[in-house]
Amino acid sequence: MENLTLTTDMIVVLALLAFTIFLFVSEVVRVDVAAVSVMVLLGLLSLVPGLGGITDADQLFAGFASNAVISIIAVMIIGAGLDKTGVMHRVAAFIMRVGGATEQRIIPTVSGTVGVISSFMQNVGAAALFMPVMSRISNRLGIPLSRLLMPMGFAAIVGGTITLVGSSPLILLNDLLPEGMEPFHLFDVTPIGLALLASAIVYFVVFGRFVLPSADTKGSSGENTAEYFQRVYGLNYQIREANVASDCDLVGLTVAEIEQRFGIVIIGSHLKGDLRMGPWSGYELEAGQDLAVLGSPEALGRFLDATGIRPRRELKVFADAMAPGKSGVAEVVIAPGSSLIGKTVTDVAMRRTYGLSVLRLQRGEEPIREGLRDVPLRGADTLVVHCDWESLARLEGNRDFVIVTSDYPREQLRPSKVPHALAFLALALGMILFTDLPLSVSLLTGALGMILTGVLDIDDAYRAVSWKTVFLLASLIPLGAAVENTGTAAWIAQNTLDLLGQVSPWVLQATIFALATFFTLVMSNVGATVLLVPLSINFAMAAQVAGMEADPRVFALTVAIATSNSFLIPTHQVNALIMGPGGYRVKDYLRAGSIMTLLFMVVALVMLNIVF
Repeated sequence: MENLTLTTDMIVVLALLAFTIFLFVSEVVRVDVAAVSVMVLLGLLSLVPGLGGITDADQLFAGFASNAVISIIAVMIIGAGLDKTGVMHRVAAFIMRVGGATEQRIIPTVSGTVGVISSFMQNVGAAALFMPVMSRISNRLGIPLSRLLMPMGFAAIVGGTITLVGSSPLILLNDLLPEGMEPFHLFDVTPIGLALLASAIVYFVVFGRFVLPSADTKGSSGENTAEYFQRVYGLNYQIREANVASDCDLVGLTVAEIEQRFGIVIIGSHLKGDLRMGPWSGYELEAGQDLAVLGSPEALGRFLDATGIRPRRELKVFADAMAPGKSGVAEVVIAPGSSLIGKTVTDVAMRRTYGLSVLRLQRGEEPIREGLRDVPLRGADTLVVHCDWESLARLEGNRDFVIVTSDYPREQLRPSKVPHALAFLALALGMILFTDLPLSVSLLTGALGMILTGVLDIDDAYRAVSWKTVFLLASLIPLGAAVENTGTAAWIAQNTLDLLGQVSPWVLQATIFALATFFTLVMSNVGATVLLVPLSINFAMAAQVAGMEADPRVFALTVAIATSNSFLIPTHQVNALIMGPGGYRVKDYLRAGSIMTLLFMVVALVMLNIVF
């Protein structure tokens, strides 16, 4: 192989690489701003005499129209469509039902599900979706949130390696392969990703008790909802689910009669598939009916003792309806001049008309506990209510009320669009599997179908896209091309090989893997992929010339897989997302992530060589 000499163009590109890494590590500016700055600087350098070969200024912005960028945009929109229809919430509710009540069962159930979900949507989106579920499990079972969020977050990162659309580096990979090299297909990486996910789950199930912290976290606010309402209003409540037997004394009684007798609130009923939130006062109970009952532990005890009803240990029928993302306790104030002033809760049929189950009436410093449904309302009265969030959202524009609770989920789900969302997801996957169309066209077909059928509107689609990621990726593509076109990657590869000497392909591949792991810890995984894939291909080609068996295609895939090996420090988006709610410190990531990093590397290298 002819020895490459360092040219002026190479020196400039190396300096630009060093400058890019400095910007990413130091965070003098945001990473997307840094990437755009480097792209513009590349264009300006082409004006300098003698440096015109660094880049083609006319193609400087071609990255914005690349297959990879369009694919990433489409994946984000498809993921938002699935979330908008409530598909993801249904999955979360199912996990709650089958996950059990122990840490050893919850971790594999939730982590496995999150890992699979993140194989077709952005991993940070999958992690964000399950954070309320993990918080609910933590509160219900008394398991510290810090022992649940990290396994879930790591699984979301690893899940991105299961399909070729699971993470930005894998989406980008085919665009970085030299012309003529066989591209990778959607499920080529699946055996590797599944092995990595399984190893992560086993790791936390077996060693979680030793490496996971046990911080007593309440969420980012430091005080959960139940504690807030107990502190401010003295409202100590629980929600229990029970079934009304045919011989129960409650059969034939109205909701109002039962609530008045026992001091509890019936916030949900279910009979023969008909689920009602906040059944109105005159609603009569029937045999076989399921009830969701809210009250203090003492009131619930009196109710259960008197009726002989045996409550279920966990919510089953109402698990989805009572999920934190669907319903909860809120504060509503009667507005001055409200048409409700002078009327009672019973007069206005608060539950039937507005969907509000009144738990407490607060008048200044005076709490009204007894007979509150028959007390005439006054302006500035505060009602503590249980309701579903859709009902609360409808009251935002009602001048009779002032909504005090502001941090509730306002997302309007569109369950009627579930068939459309699933159909276009299946269409996109089918086109990827059974046609020769580019990945971007297939995914964009699914995304466009969801928009045209009303799964989400175009403004929802724009909001679903992380434009920071788009600009980061598109702006770094010209830098990767400059590294390749000027011969810089080949020069680095040749000199590294000379430094290593005659080593086996395993050592060479492990070196590439370790280098990619390091880069992804100090810069974006997209940036690391763009910089290192051309380098790894040149490594393999140089090794082939030296008489070693090294597949450039596999070396490129090694980089794309290795850039998901981001567990040591909270620089990955998912790790940053769970750090606050989990109460984690950097040393927690170092303790749990160091072993996970080595395990990921060993499993990935073994599977890469078995599969390919």
